[in-house]
Amino acid sequence: MRHVQLALRVSERRACRTLGQPRSTQRRVRVVSSDEVALTEAVVSLAAKYGRYGYRRITALLRAEGWRVNAKRVERIWRREGLKVPRRQPKRGRLWLNDGSCVRLRPCWPGHVWAYDFVQDRTHDGRRFRMLTVIDEYTRECLAIVVARRLTSDDVLQVLTDLFVERGPPGHIRSDNGPEFVAKVVCSWLGQVGVTTLFIEPGSPWENGYNESFNGKLRDELLDREIFYSLREAEVLIERWRRHYNTVRPHSALGYRPPAPEAVLPWPAGPDYAPLRQGQPARPEHGPSLS
Repeated sequence: MRHVQLALRVSERRACRTLGQPRSTQRRVRVVSSDEVALTEAVVSLAAKYGRYGYRRITALLRAEGWRVNAKRVERIWRREGLKVPRRQPKRGRLWLNDGSCVRLRPCWPGHVWAYDFVQDRTHDGRRFRMLTVIDEYTRECLAIVVARRLTSDDVLQVLTDLFVERGPPGHIRSDNGPEFVAKVVCSWLGQVGVTTLFIEPGSPWENGYNESFNGKLRDELLDREIFYSLREAEVLIERWRRHYNTVRPHSALGYRPPAPEAVLPWPAGPDYAPLRQGQPARPEHGPSLS
């Protein structure tokens, strides 16, 4: 506007009328908040630390740190600083059929439905390792991530035994049709403790959507960003991420609150567990080493 006034030698009133700009807008002096610089530094710092988080999740983290700020202001700073918003994934509404019938059981309370699945990755030397992830579908809490070069149905039984002792058995447990999950010994043991098994249809991973979504976050935020030079390093980093996911990371489906913000209780002291099968050695240490 100043340039137009000086170049054409016209008044401010005439220049604003010609360009269609209100004079109040022209005369308004931009007021910068006193905490703008500090807030910008906090936003950039969190965005650098959590590279796959968008501005809404960054807003939740800022509020957790004590900032009184809304998402619109954070979005303005986000765009001004040139930060990249992660690409949104398409939504899949596959819980219900067109006639209203239920495709799969929906969780209604904590401990109602658990889900477990396997994830695979490699260490720096190219050797594969597997992860068994167990989540509570209602609270979205990750109950355990067990890391090993090889996981069998006996390992699945051991993990479930630890979790059932710590938290009590769920009403249902969901999985795919992998051999470790449909093994007769696993199904028989779950039936004896009163847990109903829910197997998804072959080739339909969306029916185990909660666990598939969690596995995607695990891969996107950790596995695709870290080089594991040993299996032990993978165990430590994955367990650290699991605790961060449960206690710090804002979850959009929970109103941008973490699934389990309370401190994790220590494993209760007591004798070693009895063997799950005849001839199998008893567990050598107390409590879950990786859960």
